[in-house]
Amino acid sequence: MMVIDAKGLIMGRLSSVVAKRLLAGEEIAIVNADKAIISGSKVTTLNEYKTIREMGTREFGPYFPKRPERILKRTVRGMLPYKRARGKDAMSRIRVYVGIPPEFKSEELTTIAEANMNRLSSNKYVELGEVSRRLGSKF
Repeated sequence: MMVIDAKGLIMGRLSSVVAKRLLAGEEIAIVNADKAIISGSKVTTLNEYKTIREMGTREFGPYFPKRPERILKRTVRGMLPYKRARGKDAMSRIRVYVGIPPEFKSEELTTIAEANMNRLSSNKYVELGEVSRRLGSKF
């Protein structure tokens, strides 16, 4: 099992790399999901996520999550053919956590160079944990 530290990684780039690896058959655990970064203006990003969250109702979807680990998992799901068998199998091989759980404290954490924050051309970004808190999550 590969353990990826999401601290300082761009969420979209991280999700696309993870989706490719899941389809290839790897098992992946992502830790520190709340420290992942969403690029773009803070105000615009928060408004977009708030709009997506408020779109559905209790009876009818879409049901968009508030918690950071679920938002990240939903982003990965969007890059997979999740309604088909191979997509469902790929989704069963991913685990996402806020912080670092005890079973991964001793394991070596890897990072993804393509998703590093240093690739941003501007300093406009917001952490996934802050977006989650603004949506009403208490993690």
